[in-house]
Amino acid sequence: MTYRSMLVALDATPANAPRIDTAIALARAFESHLIGLAPAVAVDLQALQVAAAMDDYAARASAAMIARARDLAHHFHDRCNAAGLRSFEALADKRPAPESVPAHAQCADLLVMSQPDPSLPNYRQHLADLEQVLMSCARPALLVPYNQREPLRMRRAMVTWDGSRESVRAMTDALPLLRRAESVALIHWRAPANDNRTLERLDCLRQWLAFQGVEAEPHDEATTLAVGDALLNSASDLGSDLIVMGAYGHARWAERLFGGVSRSLLQTMTVPVLMSH
Repeated sequence: MTYRSMLVALDATPANAPRIDTAIALARAFESHLIGLAPAVAVDLQALQVAAAMDDYAARASAAMIARARDLAHHFHDRCNAAGLRSFEALADKRPAPESVPAHAQCADLLVMSQPDPSLPNYRQHLADLEQVLMSCARPALLVPYNQREPLRMRRAMVTWDGSRESVRAMTDALPLLRRAESVALIHWRAPANDNRTLERLDCLRQWLAFQGVEAEPHDEATTLAVGDALLNSASDLGSDLIVMGAYGHARWAERLFGGVSRSLLQTMTVPVLMSH
């Protein structure tokens, strides 16, 4: 298993340029075909305050959004040319990201996106759009921190496991990256009162990873912290530069009600995170 094709989502945020650099570096490392996709931004008709000219305004606003998407696609094409990438294409889509990205990602092995920047005025909308993409996307997504400007290293990977199908799928989807890592930690967190029989399952997963060419060290961690906090603490302690985890293992209403690990990581991630739903 490898990544023969990758899709990078393009937008007009400051994180766009380093995200493209990350995608180009990954495409070069895996000799992959790289697709740059620029979705149009949805026009919020409810926010328009011009009743009489609404139809005309909406049409002009939509045309401007599509033109900007085409400009982003052209910029991506020029950037790949300048980088000497061997195989790539640039697309502009009239649909907004929550519709466009999952549809195009079906024809790629890996999706590259960025963590939303909380300093941007439309942060909540960006976060909601990203969550919608992750929930509906059939492919794994590599999320890059919004403030990351250095090249990706991904030498020390941390794979999280909670017994869910999502966590096992993420582990499988990350195999091309895990095979290149210098060290891989396979971690499960539990409350101190719970027994440690999960270590047997971790050993089975460690063996499965070994069959796939990945040597992993299992960790069964007892903690009183919320899993999201424990995860970030472990990533810091281990010096991890890649986190692999399942996304939205619970129903979305439960994630919103109780504050899921997925959302916590989207808001506080400090290193790239590969998520699979």
